[in-house]
Amino acid sequence: MTVFLKVDHVDRRFPLAGGGEYVALNNIALPIHQGEFVCLVGHSGCGKSTLLNILAGLDQPSSGGIILEGRQVTEPGPDRMVVFQNYSLLPWLTVRQNVALAVDQVMKQHPQAVRDRLIDHHLQMVGLERAAHKRPGQISGGMKQRVAIARALAIRPKLLLLDEPFGALDALTRGGLQEQLMKICQEHEVTCVMVTHDVDEALLLADRIVLMTNGPAAHIGQMIEVPFPRPREHLEVVKHPNYYSLRNEIVYFLNQQKRIKQHQAKPAAAVAANGLEKVNLELGFIPLTDCAPLVVAKELGLFEAYGLSQVTLNREPSWGAIADGVTSGRLDAAMMVAGMPLGLTLGLGPSASVPVISALTLSRGGNAITLNRQLYAAGVRSLADFKAALAHRPDQVHTLAAVHPTSMQNLLLRHWLASGGIDPDRDVTVTMIPPPQMVSTLRSGAIDGYCVGEPWNSRAVYEGIGVVLATDHDLWPGHVEKLLGVTEAWAEEYPQTHLALVKALLDACEYCDDPLHREEILGWLCRPEYLGSNPAYTRPGWMDAYPRGDGGEPQMIPNYNQFFNGKTNCPDAIEGLWILTQMARWGMVAFPRNWLEISERVHRIDIFGQAARELGLPDTGRDRHSLQLFDGLTFDPDQPLAYLEHLTIKRDLRVEEILV
Repeated sequence: MTVFLKVDHVDRRFPLAGGGEYVALNNIALPIHQGEFVCLVGHSGCGKSTLLNILAGLDQPSSGGIILEGRQVTEPGPDRMVVFQNYSLLPWLTVRQNVALAVDQVMKQHPQAVRDRLIDHHLQMVGLERAAHKRPGQISGGMKQRVAIARALAIRPKLLLLDEPFGALDALTRGGLQEQLMKICQEHEVTCVMVTHDVDEALLLADRIVLMTNGPAAHIGQMIEVPFPRPREHLEVVKHPNYYSLRNEIVYFLNQQKRIKQHQAKPAAAVAANGLEKVNLELGFIPLTDCAPLVVAKELGLFEAYGLSQVTLNREPSWGAIADGVTSGRLDAAMMVAGMPLGLTLGLGPSASVPVISALTLSRGGNAITLNRQLYAAGVRSLADFKAALAHRPDQVHTLAAVHPTSMQNLLLRHWLASGGIDPDRDVTVTMIPPPQMVSTLRSGAIDGYCVGEPWNSRAVYEGIGVVLATDHDLWPGHVEKLLGVTEAWAEEYPQTHLALVKALLDACEYCDDPLHREEILGWLCRPEYLGSNPAYTRPGWMDAYPRGDGGEPQMIPNYNQFFNGKTNCPDAIEGLWILTQMARWGMVAFPRNWLEISERVHRIDIFGQAARELGLPDTGRDRHSLQLFDGLTFDPDQPLAYLEHLTIKRDLRVEEILV
């Protein structure tokens, strides 16, 4: 279906009197089809009316744009009409004259008789022909709103914009006007965007409900398709079997937003030296090529440039040590595997819940699945071959390794196995091993393969003990990989320090993705205090063609390690939601019914946005869209439970509200 109206990555920022900016809207992307009725729902201050004004051309976006039938909206025009809550009628004109004001202005080229017929037709359409010669002060509020609707429709706009038009009316009047509006829009195929606080009104009128998160930096949190057939009547809609489940889902979303607001409404901490609360930091990392942003920030003096005078990089033995270090306070912050902030926040494992947030994605991609050469020599060249080998020797236990339960390595390895009909808990054993121990463990024969980041796949190929069966490029190019993680309590105690840390590492990420810098960075990475690796097996994927060890020619893999390009760095709540589904799929946690609240609390795009703006970089987040992995299944972020139900190999699913 052709897109009629496109909200194309719209941001709206307002300057503050004391300096800085207030971000009202952040990265709003919304396609709307002709004849569709869309309702915007959210709490006060979430930017609904701001977006409506931008659609009308009454306000301009700070970035992005509005495209209506292939043309950019830059100013008000008769192809878009707004119906306001306060009617906006001229009190000295009659009902008919108020409608004629718009018709005569827009349709000057038509004869007066044609205009008169048009005015009379639309007054009749809203049932006001008998009140045509009364002034606004002589009619009721409901009648005034009908005048505003008639005036808007009389000039035949392509788009009708409604800003809580029935909010001030009594229930009986409102119900009658809602039914009139539905009938008019359906008969004339009018495309409508409406702002409302009324959940029942949205369910009655809309084809699609767009739920907005809190401001500042409000964005689309969820979209709900309304399945009720048209024409609609109040009573029939309420009787629909999906009505109350949809209503509860919307109310639940709004309640989540209230709790998110409470979490983020914390008093500011005291500011110390250089405008920062703390300048001496301990940061944890694991020896992998994607620790590069931390190394670059250290070696280039970027931490000092942002006021962090003493930053120590601590090489940690495992991801478990990273988690323990951050939650205990031994480490101020650390690079973390993608699911670790979510897992720690949800209380995964024996520990109690510790809310951990991430305001920066450090890297994307960079992993591979490697099997030992003995399996390859025995004919295992693909996932199907591996399944056949398991069936041939059901008595033989095969053990594969990943790096941490919440890591993309574990979740992708399990997803890969399950896509081939292999249950990762029953047909094989999946164990957790720190990345630097992968090669030695594979060589010893204790494991048959692993999924890990570099350079530990390339080293197995280099030493002739492993063959790469799949890389991230085969599985999910550009997926989230490493994050900057801090506890929520630490971020609240040291907000300016946290912001400075994000800015320093964002600067470093940009430096990492310049190909001209890769050779220099490689030299730093291979030093003993960081990876301590041989450049010969650290270069593949980082800057050289990637050998799989299968006798074929090494292949260049674009963006194998990605640090800045392609909107790498903004936290992505949709990818985080996919991670939540996978942790629930394998029984690690219950799937949180309040998944949006959890995801928004962990993935702090507001802090990222502030850091990006202060650096003069785009603060536009990643696009809100469905995800598709190598197995062809589509992950719809508005239907995570439906996605989970569709998966065939999984553990018993639990869905719970998880309050942390």
